[in-house]
Amino acid sequence: MPDSNKDNQSNKDMHSQYQALHLGSKNIKQYAGSGFALLVDIILSAFIGWLAAVFSGDAATGAIVGFVIFLILLAMSIRVVSEWNRMPVLRLGRYKGIIGPGFVTIFPIIESTPFTVDLRVISTTFSAEQTLTRDNVPVNVDAILFWQVNNPEQTILNVQSYFDSVQLAAQTALRDIIGKSALSEMLAGRDIIGKDIDALIAERVAMWGIKAISVEIRDVKIPKELQDAMAKVAIAEREKGARVTLAASESLAADKMLEASKKYQSDLYAMQLRALNMMYEISLNGRNLMIFVPTENKGVSMPTPLGVLGLQDISNLKKEMQKRRQGKK
Repeated sequence: MPDSNKDNQSNKDMHSQYQALHLGSKNIKQYAGSGFALLVDIILSAFIGWLAAVFSGDAATGAIVGFVIFLILLAMSIRVVSEWNRMPVLRLGRYKGIIGPGFVTIFPIIESTPFTVDLRVISTTFSAEQTLTRDNVPVNVDAILFWQVNNPEQTILNVQSYFDSVQLAAQTALRDIIGKSALSEMLAGRDIIGKDIDALIAERVAMWGIKAISVEIRDVKIPKELQDAMAKVAIAEREKGARVTLAASESLAADKMLEASKKYQSDLYAMQLRALNMMYEISLNGRNLMIFVPTENKGVSMPTPLGVLGLQDISNLKKEMQKRRQGKK
């Protein structure tokens, strides 16, 4: 169910963007163009050609002048608007409506299209340098704003240069949010800061017919001195955790060693097996010289931990041999 809801929401967003691209709003004034524009071009070019022929006394000159004037008027009348663009039409300075997309003709001279409005999603980079956070830390923040014109009529009539205005509004919104946020909040929750900036920008550009889609925080730069201090704090926290872990490990190892010592104390052969294992580990690298001290011959000739009993047997044997020699004498 959650996946289907997300799919439905994405489909709605795509449909709304498609409607914005095709001017689905009924409040936008459309201008379909003038069907008499080409007729007016022909009449004006013919009249100017006739005047040229009259003043020059040459019909060929008049025809050439009329043809050139017709081409000029035709270029002034024809507009070919791309699918993602719209153009405002002004007639003697008064707004008549929006044209596009496709082929449209307007009256020459008295009607004009001063600029083009792009309805696609636009990305604008903006930044705030040396801006103080709520805890008085200067930061440099780089961000990207994704926005779209969804009402070109409001964009044309309410704002002079919507590209520059959106960028300036984004910069001021970024500075306002930085001043209300702490450094830790900015470093830990960039998505939250981005949503706050997006909401503030959307509020400011709503009257311009512009929709702020999202704001992405690219980078947050802090002074080098503060970076060093934060690095020292992080290192200290890591060392603290390492020492605590090491102490806990040593305590656990000590408990296990005490438990093992009780087992070795109750069973002599267990200690002998441990001694043999230690000698095996020492001889693994092949560079150690091992000298075996004679020990007691009990079990399967396994040595005792220190070979004390074996040395005692040798001493007793020597004493017995000396007694025997003295007895023979």
